[in-house]
Amino acid sequence: MPPVLDVDVLLLFSTALAAKRRPAELVEIVAALDLVNGNIPGEEKLSEAFARLGTRGLLQEAGGGIALTPAAEKLIEILPRKGEHAERLFELKGLLGTHATSADGPLINLAPEQLRAAILAHRAAAAGRAKNLLVPKPKPESTQARPGQRQRKPMPKARQR
Repeated sequence: MPPVLDVDVLLLFSTALAAKRRPAELVEIVAALDLVNGNIPGEEKLSEAFARLGTRGLLQEAGGGIALTPAAEKLIEILPRKGEHAERLFELKGLLGTHATSADGPLINLAPEQLRAAILAHRAAAAGRAKNLLVPKPKPESTQARPGQRQRKPMPKARQR
């Protein structure tokens, strides 16, 4: 069984976030990596991770982008939906460790230059006025009711006749 590297787990989870309804482009995957991890791994590490996950049968090239295979989608479906990113990554790493490698999948050969261009495009978009749609909505700090908001009175019990 091959070892499970952290960059593999990050890449698989980020691809799952970016490729919800269609294959994700490299810039979208990089944006998801930045959202999940807070920083982006190096181009060489990402290139090797794409190749590893492709040969393990978890990622595939489709429609001009990268998509999850059905085996990878099953792994993502098992993850808890309401957990934080760190919890979900920990669970996914455990699932990848027990995942039986399928037959040799197609090699996803992405040059580090392609990944570097995607990273630079993401950084340029982040510096601009464009809004990253992958950023989660901010949670309210306090759960107290607003002043002036009251609860309704309970319904009166049915009168007995």
